[in-house]
Amino acid sequence: MEDRDVSSFYDELADSYHLIYEDWNAAIARQGDILNRFIRARMDDPQSRGISLLDCSCGIGTQTIGLAERGFAVTATDISPRSVARARSEAAKLGLAITFGIADFRTLQLDVPGRFDVVLSADNALPHLLADEEILLALRNMAAKLQDDGLLVLTIRDYDMLIAEKPEATQPRVMDQGKRIVFQVWDWSGDGRTYTTNHFIVQEGEGGQWQTEHHRTVYRALLRHELGALLEQAGLSHIQWHTPAESGYYQPIVTARKAGQL
Repeated sequence: MEDRDVSSFYDELADSYHLIYEDWNAAIARQGDILNRFIRARMDDPQSRGISLLDCSCGIGTQTIGLAERGFAVTATDISPRSVARARSEAAKLGLAITFGIADFRTLQLDVPGRFDVVLSADNALPHLLADEEILLALRNMAAKLQDDGLLVLTIRDYDMLIAEKPEATQPRVMDQGKRIVFQVWDWSGDGRTYTTNHFIVQEGEGGQWQTEHHRTVYRALLRHELGALLEQAGLSHIQWHTPAESGYYQPIVTARKAGQL
């Protein structure tokens, strides 16, 4: 991963990221409900309102805001300064007490004080790291931020399915009564291990003029057995995969535990 490229991708998207949703506020509420139930079902005291959580890829705050509204004590970080600024602004509008910061996955141990009951990274953020060594470093830093027996929660695309099919694009989503179209075009590498996402937001503006916003970034098609092995190398255990049918979340979720001292 080129830090500048990934940071720039999300910096450029920060002002318009909410447009990928039909209704961003509804998505915040829906994901907050699902993740709240999912995480609390795995905690010793599920009714506690003081569960500490680090969202280490918070973006503009989709999961951060929803979980803070449901009583989690949230610290939120991201590699993109403009995304963090947007998340901070959105949280302030709602009067939410969230601690924000700018941090890379791979330097959480240095950049984020304290340890947490839960560390979360959602929305397929981890596969921005392309090499095993980089992913392992990130996972070790996430593990270092967990309390003993703390819970790591990651959500990523179902690459075991996608790598077999190698889709060239996502299905266009037409929103706002036909005035907004969102889709992605995927350019796969020759070996099928990575792909470049071309992200398009097409909108009808004033006077009927259509405007196209295009951003691109690279992901690794990270398979389950690969991620499982790296989680084990990072000192995590009790690795479990949870399908969307099981959890209700829109992506597969993998959980792992930090047992004792790493």
